[in-house]
Amino acid sequence: MAVSLRASRRIPFYSFLSRALSCSSLNFEADIKSTLFFVHNKALPLRPEPKDRNVQWVFLGCPGVGKGTYASRLSNLLGVPHIATGDLVREELNSSGPLASQLKEIVNQGQLVSDEIIINLLSKRLEAGEAKGESGFILDGFPRTIRQAEILEGVTDIDLVVNLKLQEEALLAKCLGRRICSECGGNYNVASIDIKGENGKPGMYMAPLLPPPHCASKLIQRSDDTEVVVKERLRIYNEMSRPVEEFYHQRGKLLEFNLPGGIPESWPKLLEALNLEDYEVKQSAAA
Repeated sequence: MAVSLRASRRIPFYSFLSRALSCSSLNFEADIKSTLFFVHNKALPLRPEPKDRNVQWVFLGCPGVGKGTYASRLSNLLGVPHIATGDLVREELNSSGPLASQLKEIVNQGQLVSDEIIINLLSKRLEAGEAKGESGFILDGFPRTIRQAEILEGVTDIDLVVNLKLQEEALLAKCLGRRICSECGGNYNVASIDIKGENGKPGMYMAPLLPPPHCASKLIQRSDDTEVVVKERLRIYNEMSRPVEEFYHQRGKLLEFNLPGGIPESWPKLLEALNLEDYEVKQSAAA
């Protein structure tokens, strides 16, 4: 699949997301059609569309595959905001907001957060970015369901959807090895993954991402990173989120990328798949 950085026009959608949030779940199909009618007929206030904008990409993949890692790197490279719905949920969990207790129960059980909550949090984040003059985005963790994808499709033009894939054995080990520094918030991974190739499948080695000495004694593990919860997350993802891949495949926007290993092995190949290897060289030379 050829990838281009050329931006296309889109309709801003944070105001639409707020409207979609108020839709009745029982009458969603009728409500979404009505809301889209208002959008296309400009009944909602729309800001002027800039002549050129930055990329609007989506990252898909199972929990723990590395969406945040690679989306964040591309965000820094391309100068666009990386918006991770998982981070938005965790920020709300750590707040004293009205959703905190409800979210805690959902996350600890390994369940997917409802569309209404995700859309609410994302809408607020997009509106805040709009106020700061942000252009473009890399979405990480949204959309996760067909309903979310349809909302997004109705109001904005997604340029590319990158679907990261990793062997399930490696996924489980990665999730169980995740650690966070309780002081600085740095993300690390203590798992050393060494999968031998067999039956025609390639082997894989992923070195641990260890913390610096001053963080080593402050590492904590997320309460939901247990084997039972991680396996349940993967089951739910396979059941509910895989259809989203087909949704974008049918629209010619899906780029499948099998991670060959850790960051040293995968990052250069991902840049190559995105036609960005020369872009990184130019950015490095200009720095």
